[in-house]
Amino acid sequence: MHHADDEAWHVLTGSIRFRFADNEVDAPAGSTVFVPAGVAHTFVAATPETRYLLILTKRLLSLIESLGPEQTHEDKSGIYSAHASDLLE
Repeated sequence: MHHADDEAWHVLTGSIRFRFADNEVDAPAGSTVFVPAGVAHTFVAATPETRYLLILTKRLLSLIESLGPEQTHEDKSGIYSAHASDLLE
C-alpha cells in the first residue's frame, strides 16, 4: 500500500488481475486501472504476452528500483517504509 502516491496501469496486450482487500478485478487490453493512495493492492500479469504502461510517481519508481530478488522480507519492508509505503502480507 502506498500512503502518498497514486498509481495507474494501462493494459496494452493480454490482461492483468488486480487484487484489492475486498475484491479482484481482471483488466483486459485497452483497460486502465487507477489505484489511489491508501488502497492496498497487488497485481499479476494473467497472460505471458501481457504488456502494460505503468503510470507512477518518482517515489514509486525509486521503490521499484530499490527492490531485488535477494532481499529478505524484512529488507523489503524497510525499503517500502522508506518510500511511504507498506509491504502487506
